Amino acid sequence: NTHVLGEGRRFSSAEEAIETYRKETGCIDQDLPPFVIADENGPVGKIHDGDSVIFFNFRGDRALEISRAFEDEKLCTFDRKYLPKVCYAGMLQYDGDLNIPSRFLVEPPAIHNTMGELLAKNGITQLAIAETQKFGHVTYFWNGNKSGKFDEKLETYIEIKSDVVPFEQRPWMKAAEVTDALIESLKSGKYRYARVNFANGDMVGHTGNLAAARIAVETVDLCLSRILPVIDELGGMAIITADHGNADEMYETKKGKVVYNADGKPKAKTAHTLNPVPCIFYDNTENRGKYKVKDGKFGLSNIAASAVYLLDLEKPAGWDESMIE
Repeated sequence: NTHVLGEGRRFSSAEEAIETYRKETGCIDQDLPPFVIADENGPVGKIHDGDSVIFFNFRGDRALEISRAFEDEKLCTFDRKYLPKVCYAGMLQYDGDLNIPSRFLVEPPAIHNTMGELLAKNGITQLAIAETQKFGHVTYFWNGNKSGKFDEKLETYIEIKSDVVPFEQRPWMKAAEVTDALIESLKSGKYRYARVNFANGDMVGHTGNLAAARIAVETVDLCLSRILPVIDELGGMAIITADHGNADEMYETKKGKVVYNADGKPKAKTAHTLNPVPCIFYDNTENRGKYKVKDGKFGLSNIAASAVYLLDLEKPAGWDESMIE
């Protein structure tokens, strides 16, 4: 409705809007309320019938939402007061299974032999669980930019609805609820493989609030202290890792020293870091002594082969090697 009807607080420029909201509320870019660029004649650039709309973001989970808003006549998740007849195109087709969007500029890469696909082919029951902020990471992205499941009978997806508040105000997020659902599911005995994502370190890290980030990380520690004994009880093992850093550096630095703003406060760092992240193989089973971590430098692309090795499966030829042997 902001793009089509021009609804929202009006500003003369995007710069003015961002600076005003930052001063008034302290919010960062991702939390900005909708706003409209306007002049003396009203909103500038409203979308009308006959217009062409090109959405040039290439990240699929967020692009799917606005693509459906312009293309799906049956969408009812919010009140579209008016749906203009436009030629809408995405940079990519974000979901080939659902054909979203129907028009796109660049042919998306074909992604085959994902871990979820391999497990489904081998009849392994899978659980994917996360709160809304990271639900797409354990489903859509995990499956190679596919929203659906490979096998409905073998896969269960659980989404815990995220709070709609700034993350620094509730840094524990939904970690406890994710943990509750995970433990209940593990104890059910239905699943041989589970993947879970805790959003706290990343989402709260982006706020630049050090005190909140501490709480976020301690919250995940507390959740792990509940999960790992259950895994021991069930005779399982866990791989604990991350795909990047964030909460590990909350201040900007230069030549090893903290950078300060004009007001004398440390300059917050809200971006991902480039630091190596740990990868922990937690295993108190009788199999613990039957494998070891190889020497060498490894990364996120080695996790899948390591996990299927522990499940006694052969990795596809195109995967990077396992970290363990």
